[in-house]
Amino acid sequence: ELAMERLNASEGEPANTLSEEQKNRLAEIDNVYKSKIAEREIFLKSTLVQAQLDQKWEEVELIEKQIQSERVRLEEERDDKKEKVRKESA
Repeated sequence: ELAMERLNASEGEPANTLSEEQKNRLAEIDNVYKSKIAEREIFLKSTLVQAQLDQKWEEVELIEKQIQSERVRLEEERDDKKEKVRKESA
């Protein structure tokens, strides 16, 4: 959050100060999404290992792509929720 405030300040925009409640909500969102990402990666990586052991290379490639797309999707979802919290002060 500090990095965002500094970036906005360096761009000439007024810094948007966050309340303690907003900071706590942002931290909670981060924690929830770290858990979600870890959960998906653990599940998919176990599937990936099994596919590698079975030498199903096309399946390995698909699972690797799925891991990446799941991470990106969850990160975007997290960022959207955080942005909504930040805009509440505006």
